[in-house]
Amino acid sequence: MKSTLFALDFDGVLCNGLIEYFQTAWRAYCQVWSPSVITPPEDLAASFYRLRPVVETGWEMPVVLRSRLLGYSEQEILEDWRRVCQTVVEDEQLNSSELANAVDGVRDRWIRENVDNWLSLHRFYPGVIEQLNHLQALEIPWVIITTKEGRFVRALLAGQGIEFQRNQLFGKEVKLPKYEILRRLLNETPYSEIIFIEDRLNTLYSVAEYDDLRAVQLYLADWGYNTESMREMAEQDERIKVISLEQFEALIVNYS
Repeated sequence: MKSTLFALDFDGVLCNGLIEYFQTAWRAYCQVWSPSVITPPEDLAASFYRLRPVVETGWEMPVVLRSRLLGYSEQEILEDWRRVCQTVVEDEQLNSSELANAVDGVRDRWIRENVDNWLSLHRFYPGVIEQLNHLQALEIPWVIITTKEGRFVRALLAGQGIEFQRNQLFGKEVKLPKYEILRRLLNETPYSEIIFIEDRLNTLYSVAEYDDLRAVQLYLADWGYNTESMREMAEQDERIKVISLEQFEALIVNYS
Protein backbone atom coordinates (compact mmCIF):
# COMPACT_ATOMS: atom_id res chain seq x y z
CA MET A 1 0.00 0.00 0.00
CA LYS A 2 1.30 3.43 -0.89
CA SER A 3 2.25 5.82 1.88
CA THR A 4 0.65 9.12 0.90
CA LEU A 5 1.41 12.66 2.02
CA PHE A 6 -0.90 15.62 1.43
CA ALA A 7 1.02 18.78 0.49
CA LEU A 8 -1.14 21.89 0.56
CA ASP A 9 -0.52 25.42 -0.59
CA PHE A 10 -1.82 28.05 1.84
CA ASP A 11 -2.87 31.24 0.04
CA GLY A 12 -5.59 30.40 -2.44
CA VAL A 13 -6.05 26.82 -1.22
CA LEU A 14 -6.70 27.08 2.50
CA CYS A 15 -6.94 30.81 3.07
CA ASN A 16 -8.59 33.65 1.17
CA GLY A 17 -6.73 36.75 2.26
CA LEU A 18 -7.66 39.17 -0.52
CA ILE A 19 -8.86 41.91 1.83
CA GLU A 20 -5.70 41.76 3.92
CA TYR A 21 -3.48 41.45 0.85
CA PHE A 22 -4.81 44.65 -0.62
CA GLN A 23 -4.51 46.60 2.60
CA THR A 24 -1.00 45.29 3.20
CA ALA A 25 -0.03 46.02 -0.41
CA TRP A 26 -1.40 49.56 -0.19
CA ARG A 27 0.40 50.30 3.08
CA ALA A 28 3.64 48.98 1.57
CA TYR A 29 2.98 51.02 -1.55
CA CYS A 30 2.62 54.18 0.52
CA GLN A 31 5.87 53.36 2.32
CA VAL A 32 7.81 52.87 -0.93
CA TRP A 33 6.26 55.54 -3.17
CA SER A 34 5.00 58.12 -0.61
CA PRO A 35 1.90 59.25 -2.55
CA SER A 36 0.46 62.66 -1.73
CA VAL A 37 -2.94 61.06 -1.06
CA ILE A 38 -2.86 58.01 1.21
CA THR A 39 -6.42 56.93 0.48
CA PRO A 40 -6.40 54.42 -2.40
CA PRO A 41 -8.48 55.18 -5.51
CA GLU A 42 -11.99 53.79 -5.15
CA ASP A 43 -11.68 51.10 -7.81
CA LEU A 44 -8.14 49.97 -7.00
CA ALA A 45 -9.06 47.23 -4.52
CA ALA A 46 -11.49 45.55 -6.92
CA SER A 47 -8.88 45.69 -9.66
CA PHE A 48 -6.26 44.18 -7.35
CA TYR A 49 -8.59 41.30 -6.45
CA ARG A 50 -9.01 40.46 -10.13
CA LEU A 51 -5.26 40.66 -10.70
CA ARG A 52 -4.19 38.62 -7.66
CA PRO A 53 -3.69 35.47 -9.80
CA VAL A 54 -0.58 37.00 -11.42
CA VAL A 55 1.26 37.41 -8.11
CA GLU A 56 3.88 34.72 -7.49
CA THR A 57 5.37 36.13 -4.27
CA GLY A 58 4.26 38.83 -1.86
CA TRP A 59 6.70 41.55 -2.93
CA GLU A 60 4.92 41.76 -6.28
CA MET A 61 1.66 42.96 -4.70
CA PRO A 62 2.61 46.65 -4.37
CA VAL A 63 4.07 46.44 -7.88
CA VAL A 64 0.64 45.36 -9.15
CA LEU A 65 -0.79 48.52 -7.60
CA ARG A 66 2.00 50.62 -9.07
CA SER A 67 1.45 49.18 -12.54
CA ARG A 68 -2.26 49.99 -12.41
CA LEU A 69 -1.60 53.51 -11.21
CA LEU A 70 0.94 53.94 -14.00
CA GLY A 71 -1.78 53.13 -16.50
CA TYR A 72 -1.19 49.48 -17.37
CA SER A 73 -4.52 47.81 -18.16
CA GLU A 74 -5.81 44.75 -16.34
CA GLN A 75 -5.71 42.79 -19.58
CA GLU A 76 -2.07 43.68 -20.18
CA ILE A 77 -1.14 42.68 -16.64
CA LEU A 78 -3.05 39.40 -16.82
CA GLU A 79 -1.57 38.48 -20.17
CA ASP A 80 2.05 39.59 -19.65
CA TRP A 81 2.70 40.20 -15.97
CA ARG A 82 6.34 39.12 -16.03
CA ARG A 83 7.20 41.78 -18.59
CA VAL A 84 5.12 44.47 -16.90
CA CYS A 85 6.60 43.67 -13.50
CA GLN A 86 10.18 43.65 -14.81
CA THR A 87 9.62 46.95 -16.62
CA VAL A 88 8.26 48.69 -13.54
CA VAL A 89 11.00 47.29 -11.30
CA GLU A 90 13.77 48.31 -13.69
CA ASP A 91 12.35 51.72 -14.63
CA GLU A 92 11.90 52.69 -10.99
CA GLN A 93 15.09 50.99 -9.77
CA LEU A 94 13.24 48.84 -7.29
CA ASN A 95 14.67 45.96 -5.32
CA SER A 96 12.63 42.81 -4.69
CA SER A 97 14.24 42.26 -1.28
CA GLU A 98 13.39 45.79 -0.16
CA LEU A 99 9.83 45.39 -1.42
CA ALA A 100 9.54 42.07 0.42
CA ASN A 101 10.83 43.68 3.60
CA ALA A 102 8.26 46.47 3.21
CA VAL A 103 5.40 43.97 2.82
CA ASP A 104 6.56 41.76 5.69
CA GLY A 105 7.27 44.81 7.85
CA VAL A 106 3.70 46.04 7.37
CA ARG A 107 2.37 42.67 8.46
CA ASP A 108 4.71 42.41 11.45
CA ARG A 109 3.68 45.82 12.74
CA TRP A 110 0.03 45.13 12.13
CA ILE A 111 0.15 41.83 14.01
CA ARG A 112 2.13 43.39 16.84
CA GLU A 113 -0.22 46.34 17.21
CA ASN A 114 -3.61 44.75 16.46
CA VAL A 115 -3.47 41.03 15.80
CA ASP A 116 -7.23 40.55 16.13
CA ASN A 117 -7.86 43.09 13.39
CA TRP A 118 -5.29 41.44 11.13
CA LEU A 119 -6.73 37.98 11.68
CA SER A 120 -10.26 39.23 11.03
CA LEU A 121 -9.42 40.20 7.45
CA HIS A 122 -8.70 36.60 6.42
CA ARG A 123 -11.33 34.08 5.38
CA PHE A 124 -10.68 30.38 5.25
CA TYR A 125 -12.41 28.70 2.36
CA PRO A 126 -15.56 26.74 3.29
CA GLY A 127 -14.77 23.40 4.87
CA VAL A 128 -10.97 23.53 4.75
CA ILE A 129 -10.45 23.90 8.50
CA GLU A 130 -12.74 20.91 9.04
CA GLN A 131 -10.63 18.97 6.55
CA LEU A 132 -7.41 19.86 8.37
CA ASN A 133 -8.99 18.71 11.61
CA HIS A 134 -10.04 15.54 9.80
CA LEU A 135 -6.46 14.91 8.67
CA GLN A 136 -5.20 15.52 12.18
CA ALA A 137 -7.75 13.28 13.85
CA LEU A 138 -7.07 10.36 11.51
CA GLU A 139 -3.31 10.94 11.60
CA ILE A 140 -3.14 11.31 7.83
CA PRO A 141 0.20 13.04 7.14
CA TRP A 142 0.06 16.56 5.69
CA VAL A 143 2.32 19.57 5.19
CA ILE A 144 1.90 23.14 4.02
CA ILE A 145 4.19 24.46 1.27
CA THR A 146 3.82 28.19 0.77
CA THR A 147 5.65 31.31 -0.35
CA LYS A 148 4.14 33.12 2.64
CA GLU A 149 6.27 33.68 5.75
CA GLY A 150 5.73 30.72 8.06
CA ARG A 151 5.05 32.90 11.10
CA PHE A 152 2.02 34.42 9.40
CA VAL A 153 0.66 30.98 8.50
CA ARG A 154 1.09 29.78 12.07
CA ALA A 155 -0.68 32.84 13.45
CA LEU A 156 -3.64 32.37 11.12
CA LEU A 157 -4.04 28.65 11.75
CA ALA A 158 -3.57 29.06 15.49
CA GLY A 159 -6.52 31.43 15.35
CA GLN A 160 -8.52 28.48 13.99
CA GLY A 161 -7.24 26.10 16.65
CA ILE A 162 -4.88 24.27 14.26
CA GLU A 163 -1.49 23.42 15.73
CA PHE A 164 1.13 21.46 13.81
CA GLN A 165 4.73 20.35 14.01
CA ARG A 166 7.68 22.39 12.80
CA ASN A 167 8.41 19.95 9.99
CA GLN A 168 4.87 20.34 8.63
CA LEU A 169 5.40 23.89 7.40
CA PHE A 170 7.67 25.02 4.56
CA GLY A 171 7.34 28.78 4.26
CA LYS A 172 9.18 31.50 2.38
CA GLU A 173 12.01 31.33 4.89
CA VAL A 174 12.97 27.88 3.56
CA LYS A 175 14.16 29.64 0.38
CA LEU A 176 13.56 26.68 -1.91
CA PRO A 177 11.23 26.35 -4.90
CA LYS A 178 8.22 24.15 -4.27
CA TYR A 179 9.38 21.46 -6.69
CA GLU A 180 12.60 21.09 -4.70
CA ILE A 181 10.71 20.82 -1.42
CA LEU A 182 8.54 18.11 -2.96
CA ARG A 183 11.63 16.32 -4.22
CA ARG A 184 13.17 16.31 -0.74
CA LEU A 185 9.95 15.08 0.80
CA LEU A 186 9.95 12.16 -1.64
CA ASN A 187 13.63 11.37 -1.12
CA GLU A 188 14.02 12.01 2.59
CA THR A 189 10.74 10.79 4.08
CA PRO A 190 8.89 7.45 3.97
CA TYR A 191 6.20 8.74 1.61
CA SER A 192 6.04 7.14 -1.81
CA GLU A 193 3.27 9.38 -3.12
CA ILE A 194 2.42 13.07 -2.63
CA ILE A 195 -0.89 14.72 -3.36
CA PHE A 196 -0.01 18.35 -4.10
CA ILE A 197 -2.87 20.84 -4.13
CA GLU A 198 -1.97 24.29 -5.45
CA ASP A 199 -3.81 27.20 -7.02
CA ARG A 200 -0.88 28.46 -9.11
CA LEU A 201 -0.75 26.85 -12.56
CA ASN A 202 2.87 27.86 -13.19
CA THR A 203 3.89 26.17 -9.94
CA LEU A 204 2.26 22.94 -11.07
CA TYR A 205 3.95 23.24 -14.46
CA SER A 206 7.32 23.60 -12.72
CA VAL A 207 6.74 20.30 -10.90
CA ALA A 208 5.48 18.50 -14.00
CA GLU A 209 8.76 19.26 -15.81
CA TYR A 210 10.69 16.73 -13.70
CA ASP A 211 10.45 13.00 -14.35
CA ASP A 212 11.65 12.21 -10.84
CA LEU A 213 8.53 13.91 -9.49
CA ARG A 214 6.05 11.63 -11.25
CA ALA A 215 4.99 10.35 -7.82
CA VAL A 216 3.56 13.79 -7.10
CA GLN A 217 -0.09 14.01 -8.08
CA LEU A 218 -0.88 17.54 -9.23
CA TYR A 219 -4.18 19.27 -8.49
CA LEU A 220 -5.22 22.81 -9.38
CA ALA A 221 -7.65 24.30 -6.85
CA ASP A 222 -10.33 25.99 -8.93
CA TRP A 223 -11.45 28.15 -5.97
CA GLY A 224 -8.06 29.84 -5.61
CA TYR A 225 -6.13 32.62 -7.29
CA ASN A 226 -6.40 31.49 -10.88
CA THR A 227 -8.41 32.56 -13.91
CA GLU A 228 -10.77 30.70 -16.22
CA SER A 229 -8.11 30.62 -18.94
CA MET A 230 -5.61 29.11 -16.49
CA ARG A 231 -8.10 26.41 -15.54
CA GLU A 232 -8.76 25.66 -19.20
CA MET A 233 -5.03 25.31 -19.80
CA ALA A 234 -4.73 22.95 -16.84
CA GLU A 235 -7.51 20.78 -18.26
CA GLN A 236 -5.34 20.22 -21.33
CA ASP A 237 -2.40 18.89 -19.30
CA GLU A 238 -2.48 15.17 -18.59
CA ARG A 239 -0.47 15.61 -15.39
CA ILE A 240 -2.84 18.12 -13.79
CA LYS A 241 -6.35 17.66 -12.47
CA VAL A 242 -8.61 20.63 -11.77
CA ILE A 243 -10.64 20.12 -8.62
CA SER A 244 -13.39 21.92 -6.74
CA LEU A 245 -13.74 22.37 -2.99
CA GLU A 246 -16.19 19.47 -2.92
CA GLN A 247 -13.72 17.24 -4.77
CA PHE A 248 -10.96 18.31 -2.39
CA GLU A 249 -13.08 17.11 0.53
CA ALA A 250 -13.84 13.84 -1.26
CA LEU A 251 -10.14 13.34 -1.97
CA ILE A 252 -9.33 13.49 1.73
CA VAL A 253 -12.26 11.28 2.68
CA ASN A 254 -11.06 8.63 0.23
CA TYR A 255 -7.74 8.44 2.06
CA SER A 256 -9.38 8.10 5.47
